[in-house]
Amino acid sequence: MGWSPLAAPSLALVLRLLALLWPSGLGEACSCAPAHPQLHVCRSALVIRAKISSEKVVPASADPTDTQKMIRYEIKQIKMFKGFEKVKDVQYVYTPFDSSLCGVKLEANSQRQYLLTGQVLSDGKVFIHLCNYIEPWEDLSLVQRESLNHHYHRNCGCHVRRGLFPRWGGGL
Repeated sequence: MGWSPLAAPSLALVLRLLALLWPSGLGEACSCAPAHPQLHVCRSALVIRAKISSEKVVPASADPTDTQKMIRYEIKQIKMFKGFEKVKDVQYVYTPFDSSLCGVKLEANSQRQYLLTGQVLSDGKVFIHLCNYIEPWEDLSLVQRESLNHHYHRNCGCHVRRGLFPRWGGGL
């Protein structure tokens, strides 16, 4: 599944929406409210464990006047936890090139594996950004790893209490 110029407008639209909805006064910074991993799983269309094979800077759209860029990470999908109905096998994930637009920097060509949460665009491309839950797999606790398999996506109606674990805003 390669880069399609016909699909590029949806990526450009996402970038423009991020720029338009961005609160004024934040300037060049990207910030996200902390949230519990379960909330990230529940709010995401896709949750996978993957290794990053390579990265490439690509245009955000086929429009030659559009100067926005994206990073296309080629991935090796290890396991899918959520998103089976949206996409079968993820080969690439896309993120804004600029960190000011919440672009994510991941290690390519290493043994590091990541937990990636993100959205599936209308053209089938997977879009990730800094406000998604993206963690090196080895940084997840055993409870978090087990919860990905058995609890998080099944309990999206639950209310996660804040304060128990400040890093994630509460809960496990």
